[in-house]
Amino acid sequence: DPSLILPTESVRIKDNLSYEEIPVQILDCQVRRLRTKDVASVKVLWRNQFVEEATWEAEEDMKNRYPYLFESGGNVDQGTNFFLSAL
Repeated sequence: DPSLILPTESVRIKDNLSYEEIPVQILDCQVRRLRTKDVASVKVLWRNQFVEEATWEAEEDMKNRYPYLFESGGNVDQGTNFFLSAL
């Protein structure tokens, strides 16, 4: 399917034919209650992925690795992060 082909310049493929995904936006959040603790997760939209392919990631890990996503208006495209604006 030609619509699924990505130009290699925008992906930045490494010598070992791998690339790093970059988070674009936080779409949603949830807190799951376990027996002894609560686990906060965020749904992350990644660059070069469709919204349907967004993944749930641990909120604390994402805050440590990508703090700019949790700042006001914090996403790569400089748009509005509607998750944070709803708080």
